Amino acid sequence: MTHDELVAAYTAPGRHYHDLGHIEDCLARLDRVADLSVGDREILTQAIWWHDVVYDPTRSDNEEQSAVLAEQHVAPDMRDEVGRLIRLTRTHDVPAGDRRGALLVSIDLAVLGADEATYDAYARAIRREYAHVPDDAYRAGRAAVLERFASRPVIYPDPAFAAALDGQARANLARELRQLLT
Repeated sequence: MTHDELVAAYTAPGRHYHDLGHIEDCLARLDRVADLSVGDREILTQAIWWHDVVYDPTRSDNEEQSAVLAEQHVAPDMRDEVGRLIRLTRTHDVPAGDRRGALLVSIDLAVLGADEATYDAYARAIRREYAHVPDDAYRAGRAAVLERFASRPVIYPDPAFAAALDGQARANLARELRQLLT
């Protein structure tokens, strides 16, 4: 899969949040992480590019399919690690001491801690991606996802992301949950 094919996947119809803009935002956030080796930066760059390459909101195996595709296309010396990192984005659970995993998951979830206008645009884009789901079912499912994040002691496993974004993320989650449940 070429770079152009990756871009085409992220610009396909029906992608309203899990699109090229999300990848660009993730890459920009990675660029602001200062203390990474060249190897770690390349692995995380590849994981970001591939983590949502397969995205079908009617399926539950997008992360696994994205990981498999990445493992078929990235350099052999980073294949296993890129696949492992992508698989973490299914649950966003990261084992203690896994810095690469903590960074990828924190970068992927950074939008939760965005300013209100950016967060609201994200929430609307997610709803558009799930337009096939009836309103009542969507509200219940979305609320369950948001409650899972809100109930975590730590939303962002990377300490720098947690310090910068946790408070705003919790406020955004609470605000959307109130809207969904009223």
